[in-house]
Amino acid sequence: MSENRSSEKFKVSRKPDFREEKSVNMTLRIEKKLQKQYEDWANKTNRSRNELMCMALAYALKNIEFIDEE
Repeated sequence: MSENRSSEKFKVSRKPDFREEKSVNMTLRIEKKLQKQYEDWANKTNRSRNELMCMALAYALKNIEFIDEE
């Protein structure tokens, strides 16, 4: 077997400094009924469950109202 050495080097650049991610992973527990609903919506809209849940959370954050119950 003959050795065929290429003059081209294997070049590796420096890894970029850490950049803050715009998203994070979270784990939450939901009722099976709610999971099924998101699955149905995902199939109906061709969106992922994750995308739909993020949309719902963003909507809730914009529209939440806290009330004091005495």
